[in-house]
Amino acid sequence: TDEPFDKGWVCPYNDFMNLKKTLYILIGGLALLLGFIGIFLPVLPTTPFALVAAACFARSSPKLYQWLIRSKYFGEFIEHYETRAGVSKQTKVKAITFLWLALACSTFLISFSWIWGLLLLVGISVTIHISMIKTKLNQSNINNKPS
Repeated sequence: TDEPFDKGWVCPYNDFMNLKKTLYILIGGLALLLGFIGIFLPVLPTTPFALVAAACFARSSPKLYQWLIRSKYFGEFIEHYETRAGVSKQTKVKAITFLWLALACSTFLISFSWIWGLLLLVGISVTIHISMIKTKLNQSNINNKPS
């Protein structure tokens, strides 16, 4: 018979879920790779790629998600984003300093003036973006606040 519940019938839902899980892992891995490259290449934004990777891994692999949020390089950003805690002033200063040092090095390696303008625009935009992120107060700052 052609009944769907015969012994030979396989539920396509399982295949779809395996494909979906595999795609999430691949997309998350690609996003993480781009985020890692973005640490050294200021034109690529690191944090959004790390957040995409976290979202993909959370939907596909609890092990990869836990590994990512415990990561030395990405864990803090993801945790602060998820909890909306903000970023420490020290982290902001380091990020902006590294951004401008990398952009300065890039201008020495590139001979096209229009790319210099693009790098300047990226630098200004990223600096504004980082500056607008909520600044996380240190516990000592909270305790020493005047009432």
